[in-house]
Order: sequence, then C-alpha cells, then structure tokens
Amino acid sequence: MLKKALRSRKAISPILATLLLIVIAVSAIVITYAWVTTFLTGATGQDVRLTKINVYYDATQVVIDLKNMGTSDGKIQSVYIGTSPTALVNQTSITYSPLSRIVSAQGASTIRITVTYGTNVGTRYYFKINPEAGPWLEFNEVRSG
Repeated sequence: MLKKALRSRKAISPILATLLLIVIAVSAIVITYAWVTTFLTGATGQDVRLTKINVYYDATQVVIDLKNMGTSDGKIQSVYIGTSPTALVNQTSITYSPLSRIVSAQGASTIRITVTYGTNVGTRYYFKINPEAGPWLEFNEVRSG
C-alpha cells in the first residue's frame, strides 16, 4: 500500500523545472543589473560617457572628434598622448571646438579637440581624455599613411 501511494504522487516534469530555474536566473540577473546601474549613476552624480568618433593625423596635429553618450554635459579637463600606455604626456597646446570645452549630452553634439603633436606614419599612439566628471576615455590607434 505504501508503494502504491508513492507511485501515485505527481511531480514537476524535468523540462518544466529547468524552464522555471532559467526564468528565475534571468530575473535575478536583470534585477541585479538595474540595481548596479542605478547605484553607479547615483554614486558619480553625473553620467558623462565620452565616445571617440574619429581621429585625424597630419605631420604636426592630431584632431580628435568625441561625442558624449551620457545623460549629463561634460567638460574636457585634460588630454594625454604618447607612444606607450605608460608614457603619456599631458598636452598643453590644444584648441577646442566649441571653445567652452563642453560636450553636450543632448542630440548629436560633438567636440573637436586639435592637439599640436608631431606624428609619424606607422606609429601606434595612445590617448587618454579626462572629463571633469565621469570615466576617462582611453584608446590607441596606429597612424596610417
């Protein structure tokens, strides 16, 4: 009789159990992502995310076009260029367009940074651009002919 009672109980099928675990795991990941994103944005106070659009070279200048993908306007504080990631030099001969050095988060606003810096074809250059608030933008490129 005990064997008959145990055999008559129905359980969740393995497929349904697997699907339920997947739904729970995905939900936990989404909730954690939303919480961390909100926490990090609130911790910095501003959301400035610089993105490189293009870099142009000639013998005496480097022109860098940037866009702000964040939600707050950002002001460029400093620009570093070098031929190795550990030997970057803070550049002082810079012009900005717009002159305010502010890259707006609204619309398709961009900023053009022109640095007087001698470059050679075939050399890899490392860049670090520091906004007053938000993470630094770091990238490297080889100057092509």
